[in-house]
Amino acid sequence: MSTMNILITGSSGFVGQNLIAYLKEFHILKISLRYPSEQQINLKNTSTIIHLSGKAHDLKKVSQPQDYYEANFELTKQLYDAFLKSDAKKFIFISSVKAVADSVDDILTEEVKPNPQTHYGKSKLMAEEYIQAQPLPKGKSYYILRPCMIHGPGNKGNLNLLYQFVKNGIPYPLAAFENQRSFLSVENLCFVIKEIIEREDIPSGIYQLADDDSLSTNELVQEIAQTLGKKPKLWKLSPAFIKILAQTGDALHLPLTTERLHKLTENYLVSNQKLKKALGKELPITAKEGLRKTILSFKG
Repeated sequence: MSTMNILITGSSGFVGQNLIAYLKEFHILKISLRYPSEQQINLKNTSTIIHLSGKAHDLKKVSQPQDYYEANFELTKQLYDAFLKSDAKKFIFISSVKAVADSVDDILTEEVKPNPQTHYGKSKLMAEEYIQAQPLPKGKSYYILRPCMIHGPGNKGNLNLLYQFVKNGIPYPLAAFENQRSFLSVENLCFVIKEIIEREDIPSGIYQLADDDSLSTNELVQEIAQTLGKKPKLWKLSPAFIKILAQTGDALHLPLTTERLHKLTENYLVSNQKLKKALGKELPITAKEGLRKTILSFKG
């Protein structure tokens, strides 16, 4: 097993670093994809390609649309073309639930017709569609994984913002908003990728990735408080007032903006049933266990 070479793109990122640590019994090859020509992509003696590299959703809104299509579509296309010509057997592409929907009313399943609204989501979907459109040679398989919000040790983002709130005793002012959202522990993501590498019985296709349980942002604040041994402070301020504050934040570049408010209070439920059926196994850690690990890592 240990002689299998696994090629990882984007290995220096948050997911990449966690994945390399998780796949320690394999021989890992790292490749940097800075717009190489196909000739430069050397897949000799590689059994599996894990394509993490790409351009993430830009909250600061400074990216050019073209950047997304080059990083998320063009590079994936080049790498996948090289894979099809190579002896490598498996291609694992890390896409995103945002390739399907920016907001979710019900529960997101693989049957939902994709309708992304951002250049990030559209570029990821283009890559997904390209992979699916190519004839697949015998003995090869592809896996398009669509994770929801990934978190884990070493990860910043909105979880860290909530952590700072609780740690500094600042009341969480958005408690009047009721929501439910799915999370994905990086440990569960790594587990799924390892299963795909090691097994031959998981069919090619698109799989959504999420932990089993969802949490509301209020529950998340309570979880952080409990982990820190503090009493949660939840303030139910008027949503109308909060929305005006967020609009002010947009204009004055304050921490609470309309986009951040949406991120913290939206519903985004993701089904992992197709994946679990294909694996025939439970995920190693629960949503709350995963979140606790991430919270403890912030304590450092």
